[in-house]
Parts: sequence; structure tokens; C-alpha cells
Amino acid sequence: MPRRLSVTVERFPLREPFRIARGVKTEAVVVTCAIADEYGRGWAECVPYPRYGESIDGVVAEIESVRALVEGGGSRDSLASALAPGAARNALDCALWDLEAKSTGGRVAAIVCGETPRPVETAFTISLDSAEAMASAARASGRQLLKVKLGTADDRERIRAVRSAARGARLILDANEGWSADNIKAHLLAAAAAGAVLVEQPLPAGSDEILGTIPHPVPICADESLHVGEDLDHVAGLYDYVNVKLDKTGGLTEAVRLIEAARRHGFGVMVGCMVGSSLAMAPALLLAQTADFVDLDGPLLLAKDRPHPLAYSGSLVSPPDPELWG
Repeated sequence: MPRRLSVTVERFPLREPFRIARGVKTEAVVVTCAIADEYGRGWAECVPYPRYGESIDGVVAEIESVRALVEGGGSRDSLASALAPGAARNALDCALWDLEAKSTGGRVAAIVCGETPRPVETAFTISLDSAEAMASAARASGRQLLKVKLGTADDRERIRAVRSAARGARLILDANEGWSADNIKAHLLAAAAAGAVLVEQPLPAGSDEILGTIPHPVPICADESLHVGEDLDHVAGLYDYVNVKLDKTGGLTEAVRLIEAARRHGFGVMVGCMVGSSLAMAPALLLAQTADFVDLDGPLLLAKDRPHPLAYSGSLVSPPDPELWG
């Protein structure tokens, strides 16, 4: 029996509006791929991201453009030649990993991790809001690792308020490209005064050269400035960490290569996500086994997750059940 590819668009309402520097979300809209053959069915999910020029319709069209390749038995490497890195390739790549596991009775973790994966600590995200509202959310979270969304012209009061409300918690400050050359130094000093452990993508990608000429009182992590291994040379000397996301790399195959290359270049590694369901997080949890920081809390933002969801216990998230993925 030849392979069969199916593509669906699904919507997951959020528990509450999710704000970052460039807008507000009230739902996660994802594209889900399933690839079936006579031995099993693999599936995966991607989250198209407008910041990277992606749309739901565009990603569906990209996937459909390689239907013949996929249904004809195309490999993950052949997909890498046919599609650019991004959400569409991610869904297909991870679905093929899952199909291989389901067809053989094996586990993807045995290949990617080489050992039994363990629960890891994930950051919990505090949405961008007023200083008072963010402090209240940080206090109520009870988490020891918080990712704080920032990105306005002056976030110093927000930083101070969250620090005061979440004493003892480690803070990752994510500006989502929202700071500028005029305020970057003041914000980095505020981050250092708050004891932040990481500042993520403070400046717009392509306008971040100043990071190579100013002190880093807190390590700085590239997100929008880095997608795949070929980007490492550009961010060298500017950033200390890289944020690896499957929807940027185009799937697990390239993400594994990227992390290996990043380590050789001396970068620290964060494994992150877009806002999606447990199916989107499942492959990333295998990458997270060796990461310095993990940000895979997407399902915690949803009003309702998929069946067989990832198990979250406080800030610990466990590897996926085989019924879900892998």
C-alpha cells in the first residue's frame, strides 16, 4: 500500500490572551500532517508564524506541493532538498520520524537521545502587560523558571516588578526584537540588576551588530536571528546562546544537526517553541534533554490540549507517551 498524506488545520483556544511585543493571540492555529502506510501512521504539528512570512494557507500549499514526493516514499533528506526550513517542512519531517517509530515498533528517542529521555524543567511564560499585571502573574505562577515577555521602549519597571514578585525564580527576559540601539544598554543593566539568567533576542534580526561591541552583563540568546546551522557564523560574536525551534529549523532532523554545530561553536542552547499543542512539543522534548534552558510550555497556555497530552508536574514536563508521538 502506498503512503497516504493528509493535512488538516486545527484551532486551540488559549486560556487567556497571550501578548508579546508584536501582537496578541487568543488561539493557536496549527497545521497537522499525517502520513500513513501499510505498517502505521505518523503525525506531527507545525505552527505557521507570520513574522517569518508564513500563513496557514501558505504552509498548507507548501505541504501539498510535495505530496507526490511524500506519498512516493520520499525521505527526510529529500524533503530538505525540496522545501526551505520552516513550519511546513517541520510537520512533514516530524511526521516521518513518528511513522518510522510506529512502523518499526521502535522509539525516536533511541536515535536522537541514545538513552531513555527524562523529565526536564521548562520555563513558564509571563505575557507582556503592565508592570503590576506581570508581577501578579509571576507571583501566582509559583514557578522557579520564568520567561518574561518584554519589548517596549522602557521595560525597566516591568523587570523590577517581576523580580520583586518572583523572588528566587530564575528569569529569562524575552524582548522579541522590541528593544533598540538607544535603550539596549539600559535594559541589559536592568536585567543584570534583577539577576536575570538570559536575555532573548533584544534587537531586530539584521539590526543586532551592536551586540558585538557592547558588554553582555547577562548572556544574550539569538532567536529570530538564527534558524539553521548556516546562521551560526552570523551570530558568532553577537550572541552567547541560540534558541532552537523546530518550526524554524524545518524539523527534528535539522534541529539535531544545529545543536551539534552550536555546541562546536561554543554556544549555549535553549530549546523553545511556538504556541501549540503537546504534539508540537513532543519532538522538541527529545532535543531538550541536553539543553541549557527549555521553554516548552505551549500546552499550558491552551484551554484544552490533545488526547494523550504531555504530562506537566509543576515546571517539570515528561517525555511523550508513544500514543502521542515518537
